[in-house]
Amino acid sequence: MPGKAIIFSAPSGSGKTTLVRHLLDNNPDLDFSISASTRDKRGRTEQDGKDYYFLTPEVFKKKIDHDEFIEWEEVYEGNFYGTLKSEIKRIWDSGKNVIFDVDVKGGVNLKKYFGDKALSVFVKVPSMDVLGERLKGRDTETEESLSRRLFKFKFEMAFEDKFDVVLLNDDLDNAKKKAQALYDEFKKS
Repeated sequence: MPGKAIIFSAPSGSGKTTLVRHLLDNNPDLDFSISASTRDKRGRTEQDGKDYYFLTPEVFKKKIDHDEFIEWEEVYEGNFYGTLKSEIKRIWDSGKNVIFDVDVKGGVNLKKYFGDKALSVFVKVPSMDVLGERLKGRDTETEESLSRRLFKFKFEMAFEDKFDVVLLNDDLDNAKKKAQALYDEFKKS
């Protein structure tokens, strides 16, 4: 049934984006909510309007002033992220359910906004050591950004109990199966 939202949140490097992509690849009734952000693109692979709507801080702040966001957050100093109301309308108008890949504060705020129309999933890694290895393996992190993300991990883990479901990502194949089962059950409700 269209008009529902499934929200994936986790500390950076937990595998939420991989799980979201898996669900998108296997469920034609899902569409990805593209977040707005003021951060720089990572490498050459990220594209405006596909991975994020890359906005200048000035444009982002104007959209805040015009109440164009469901939720927004300054995730890192000077880097704003948010969910545009127009993005959800676009997806629901196409007859699909929406899937989110957002930070933990965004996930909590989206769940509050959508209520029972949303399932919020917190993706958990087995340990901070595993997270550190995953982030290093990305080859996109500087020592400074890696340190910032690991520091933030402890803060983000405190949000775990604010989500409907916790999905442990200790084995990617199992985590993909669990994510699919969660979506299958949720869209029946």
